[in-house]
Amino acid sequence: MPRLAKELSAIEVKRLKHSGGRGSDMTAVGGVSGLYMQLLPTGGRTWVLRTKVGLKSRDIGLGGYPEVSLAMARERAREAKDKIRQGVDPVEERKAARAALIAAHRRGLTFGDAIGKYAEAKLTNVGDRDRWVSSLERYARPHVGDMLVQDIAVQDVLRVLEPIWTSKTDTATRVRARMEAVLSWATVAGHRTGDNPARWGGNLKELLPVPSKVAKGSNQPALALADAPAWFADLRKREGMGSRALEFLALTAARSGEVRGATWDEIDLKAGLWVIPAARMKMEREHRVPLPAAAVKLLEALPRFEGNPLVFPAARGGQLSDMTLSATMKRMHEAEVEAERKGWLDSRNGRPAVPHGLRSTFRDWAAETGQPRDMAEIALAHNTGSDVERAYRRSDMVERRRAMMAEWAKFLGAV
Repeated sequence: MPRLAKELSAIEVKRLKHSGGRGSDMTAVGGVSGLYMQLLPTGGRTWVLRTKVGLKSRDIGLGGYPEVSLAMARERAREAKDKIRQGVDPVEERKAARAALIAAHRRGLTFGDAIGKYAEAKLTNVGDRDRWVSSLERYARPHVGDMLVQDIAVQDVLRVLEPIWTSKTDTATRVRARMEAVLSWATVAGHRTGDNPARWGGNLKELLPVPSKVAKGSNQPALALADAPAWFADLRKREGMGSRALEFLALTAARSGEVRGATWDEIDLKAGLWVIPAARMKMEREHRVPLPAAAVKLLEALPRFEGNPLVFPAARGGQLSDMTLSATMKRMHEAEVEAERKGWLDSRNGRPAVPHGLRSTFRDWAAETGQPRDMAEIALAHNTGSDVERAYRRSDMVERRRAMMAEWAKFLGAV
């Protein structure tokens, strides 16, 4: 009858030390026959079960110490012996399970990889592709990027959307739509089956508040109309691509994303016209922007980079982040405060103005100077009139708006 090893306690196991030789020391710890602690010359410690599987002697690794405690090692050893008695080789079983997992991942597609594949297949415009990928990388990837598209469920989409649904409603709605598009592509491409968990109607609509409800009352702080010329003069003194993008945004009353994603092929300098494709617009329809002379002059002075179609590229070649423009305005405000002036504030709520608020400043100017309401709303790419009126309106009044934007640029002091 084989001699039984002394059953060591957890403290005794902890105190075990390597003998100092070059090889590994094997110390039986008792409790389960054949259970050893392997002491490595490097100081490492692992659990090993020495046993027979059929006619073969096997050393079965049970994990490292202290991640696997003495009690856990004994339990794992007993489970391995039970499997052997049932005719199962634990080592081969483990290899097969790992191989199956690797094969499943190779067959599957993670959401992070699906973003890139969708963009490559569907988005031919570099600006559109960068904008799509940037928003999903920022908001979706941290939550579901490593998940297989087949495994993504409604609750996973909610983990992406809920943190930004009420604070960044417009962004959240775009992220949801883009997740739906990526998952729809993944379904058709054979990487997943079943309903689309990012679908709005009859799905997320039942779990999240309607965007139009939560977006109300969240107006962005706008630059006071009286301060606009002085602010614009201050901006023009500043260098950097972010400052030029913000200057262009002010002159055109465009949205930050429209400016940051602008590409040279959208702009006709001779005609003084910027045509933003529907895919890049919030309302998903093409928008023509007549460029005042100051905006054309700004664009003509910008450097162009070979192989990069963006008008306002970041230092590393990609699209500027929204934070770049926001940071420029923040620094301008802070500089005013440091100079013991009030800074660039919203006259209604006293908060520092932000880039998106410049659109409100433009709208205030249009109202104060008697510009036709519909013309100002079209300049901002807002819906105007009823569905029927929009259906019958054929003109976007681009030439009349050209005169209006020239007056706006004159008001800002862009001469």
